[in-house]
This record gives sequence, C-alpha cells and structure tokens, in this order.
Amino acid sequence: MRCLVTGGAGFIGSHLSERLLQSGHEVLAIDDLSTGSMENIMSFRSHPSYEFHSDSIFNRRLMAELVDLADIVFHLAAAVGVKRIVDYPVQTIETNVRGTEIVLELAAKKRRRVLIASTSEVYGKSNKLPFSETDDLVLGSTYNNRWAYACSKAIDEFLALAYFREHKLPVTIVRLFNTVGPRQTGQYGMVVPTFVRQALLEEPITVFGDGRQCRCFGHVSDVLDGCLAVAADDSTAGEIFNLGNTEEISIADLARRVIALTGSRSSIRHVPYSEAYGPGFEDMHRRIPDISKAQRWLNYQPKHGLDDILQDVIAFVRQQVGSKRAVFVAAGAQ
Repeated sequence: MRCLVTGGAGFIGSHLSERLLQSGHEVLAIDDLSTGSMENIMSFRSHPSYEFHSDSIFNRRLMAELVDLADIVFHLAAAVGVKRIVDYPVQTIETNVRGTEIVLELAAKKRRRVLIASTSEVYGKSNKLPFSETDDLVLGSTYNNRWAYACSKAIDEFLALAYFREHKLPVTIVRLFNTVGPRQTGQYGMVVPTFVRQALLEEPITVFGDGRQCRCFGHVSDVLDGCLAVAADDSTAGEIFNLGNTEEISIADLARRVIALTGSRSSIRHVPYSEAYGPGFEDMHRRIPDISKAQRWLNYQPKHGLDDILQDVIAFVRQQVGSKRAVFVAAGAQ
C-alpha cells in the first residue's frame, strides 16, 4: 500500500515509517519539524519508496494531493509533551483540532482508511482503573492549560467517530499510553529519556512532585504492532483501542531503576510541580490501560518489559551523549 504518515519525522511517526518500508509499503510523510527531526528519518531518507515533505498539515492543497495518493492515512501529527502543551496552549488546540479536521475532511472525500493516534490523556482525572475505552472522561477546569491537550484530543475522537457514523469514513482511534523508545527526546517533558540523559551525565535526576505518581510505559515497537494490526483489520473502523503496557511503576522508582541500569552516581532531586510547570498544575496519580479489547480483537500482546524498554533508551541516549562529547572534544582540539 501507499501510506501517508502525518508527523512522520516525530518519534513514533519515524518508527512507523521505517516499519512500513521494511514491510514493503510506500510511505508519504509530512512533518513541519516543530517537534520532529530530520535526524529521526536519516537512516531511510533515501529509500526509493519514501517521500518526505517538510510542511504543515495546514497546507490544505498539499494535504489534498497526499491523501489522494494514499491508500491509508496514519494521523500522528499533534502537539506533544507536557511542557510544550502548558507553554503553548493555542498551538496545542489549533494543531490537534484543526489539523485533524483537515485530515478527516480530505480523507472522507476519497473514502480513505484512517488511523487516528489519540492519547491516554483523554481519561483525565478519572479514578476508575484500569482505563477502559468506554469509561467516562474526567477533565479539569478550563482555567488550567494542562487539560487543553486532553480536551483537544477528545474533540478529535468525537469528530473522527462523527465522520464514521455520518460519512461512513473507515476511521479507527488508538489511545497510546506513555510510548517510549529510541529517538524520543526529553526536550518536551518526556520522563524516560530525560532521566536516562541525566543519569548518563551524572546529573541529579529531577522527579516532579513526590514521585509517587505511577505510569505504565510501552515500547514503541509493541505499540506499532497494535497500530498495524488495527490498520490491517477493516472491521476495526469506528472503534477505539487502548495500546500500551500494563506494568506499573512510580516515577520515583523509575528514577532509581534508571540509576541502577546505567550504573550512575546521580542523586534524585524532587522539583515541585509549580516550579516545573507553573502554579495550579494538576497531574494524574495513576494511568493504567485496560488492553483486553486489543488482546481479544487484535491478538495484541506487549513483548517488551520495562527493563527491556529502558535498556533500549539507555543505548540510544548513550550513543547520542558520546557523539556530542566527541564533537565537543574535536572542536576543542582545533
């Protein structure tokens, strides 16, 4: 097939593009590089079945051409990272809502298959655990920028399902839970690459709040297994699937695990949320996916445990840190 990947130079989008190419598909990718990186796609940039467009999904004319050429659209373009979401709420809402609206509108005209990447953030402050696809969503006050991302992605879901019901658009939603792996940057608040980089540099590991908040981390490879299983099954149209891992760990324990696996001498420094994100910031205490629907429907089963995930990230970040040190030393020698 010919696959269109929006957000194609991002962490997940680049891994998806690479996997599709390895499976013999053609890939059309678009990314405005606001959070994506050309470095993420360099290993396959020259592949004969790959075509990259450094542009915005708001370029309606280009998007119309790309959707027309594609057999399926993987819509991953979105605002990412808690820090970016808090700092740029207007961009968050516009990118998520207007961008998705353009994708769905153009796909509906051509009846293209669409997969929408949503997020566990939509569950908000719900205390019903584990989170199931039909559970109520509990969001905070509109005074708090923290919930702009969750709300905008929930609107994306409502809009996608409306297109399915009203226009028969074959669209499926996947809610991703804390997906991590090589190529992910800590620049926008992603905790695992941040902790790993701090540990490798022997810097204090910064844990926000008391560190008792818990998360479940899924390997990008496992999450893509679920995404591709969804894409291959037309009967999933109009459905929502949680994709992630169910192995839970507190953020404080995650910091200790990273220190142990890297052999670092880093200390742990607790940072108040107000210092990290400003006053009034709210966080979810626990976020655990119910993946039973994906297991039944898609035979989805994560293959990577937390230590496997961390070792992959450690190897990637260690290579990055080593390369930058080498460049610094070489520059100093000159």
